[in-house]
Amino acid sequence: MRRVVVALLVPVPWSPPGVDPGAWRAALAEDVVDLLAMMAEVEPAIAATAADRALAEAIAWPGMPIYEVPAATTGPVFAAAAADGFEQAAVLAADAADVPGLTLGKLLRPLTTRPAAVATAGPDGGLLGVAARLPAPGWLPDADLDATSTAELRRAAPTPGDVAAAPAWRRLRGPADLATLDPAVEGWDTTRALLSGGS
Repeated sequence: MRRVVVALLVPVPWSPPGVDPGAWRAALAEDVVDLLAMMAEVEPAIAATAADRALAEAIAWPGMPIYEVPAATTGPVFAAAAADGFEQAAVLAADAADVPGLTLGKLLRPLTTRPAAVATAGPDGGLLGVAARLPAPGWLPDADLDATSTAELRRAAPTPGDVAAAPAWRRLRGPADLATLDPAVEGWDTTRALLSGGS
């Protein structure tokens, strides 16, 4: 069983005061990519639009696939992963710098019995990620992780239970999210360094 978790370079419209927006976006994405590269039993990849290709190349590990997609949505990523021979894929927003690997594992786990799974990004709406068996079901919407809801995915399914609910994890999209970062938790090293004034 070949499985891939793809960090999708989504727009990041907010950055902490005094932090360069481009550096902030790159730090978040680099931490997500570093986590994926260390996960067992899945292969990591990055998906980016042409405009974000340079960022993807800057944060990719050697040999890590980069899927260039026409839009930062899930449909083109699932299609690229299927064309690459993967049987399951999860598409993850690349602004969840401190997401635990265990949470990502739980996004993929339902695919043994369900065609798709979804994890929300917490109370502010949007999605952390979507996972699907490949090729992705024809009924599965091409999700914008900022705008699509779990309810929309379930309404599109033959039965709502075809889309499993995985544990939620918030993305770093505003001051309230930033305040929840726990310095005691391992990971998110690049984001941590940026916030502390490091390089």
